[in-house]
Amino acid sequence: MSDRAALLKGIRVWLAFFVVCLVLSGATAFPLVHELRWTEDLLGALSVPEHLPALMDWIERVRRGLDVVDAEYPFVLYGTDWLAFAHLVIAVAFCGPYRDPVRNIWVVEFGMIACAGIIPLALICGPIRGIPFWWSVIDMSFGIFGVIPLYVVRKKIKRLEALTVPSARSSGWRR
Repeated sequence: MSDRAALLKGIRVWLAFFVVCLVLSGATAFPLVHELRWTEDLLGALSVPEHLPALMDWIERVRRGLDVVDAEYPFVLYGTDWLAFAHLVIAVAFCGPYRDPVRNIWVVEFGMIACAGIIPLALICGPIRGIPFWWSVIDMSFGIFGVIPLYVVRKKIKRLEALTVPSARSSGWRR
């Protein structure tokens, strides 16, 4: 396998991993009410309340809030539907770098910027919305863990570009 083919395969594997994670995180925003009830039951069965009472108190508080919203103001949950949809749409954007990584490196860089943006969002909006700091740290970890595969992909794309561009320059092609 040539260096170019190996790089392209690595890029596509990392992008597929990132897209699957993005789709899964988005898809979980649709059934929030049911997921939270399931999570609360599971944590109770695993004796989490005895070991991590603050976590269990937070989960119970969020579940009660979602139960009220679901029963009396279900239209508010439409916002989480849009959150889920946004994840799915962003995932589709990564088809560009999957098909032509060098030309569409900007999508990867955009994703890296979005991952970085999670940190100030959590630090600013978390306290405004009454989110416990430790939960904001969990939210920020999505940006940190999300940027890792994108960073790897960007490095591989730059290496692929270095392999591709010299032959393009010799033919008079300019970028």
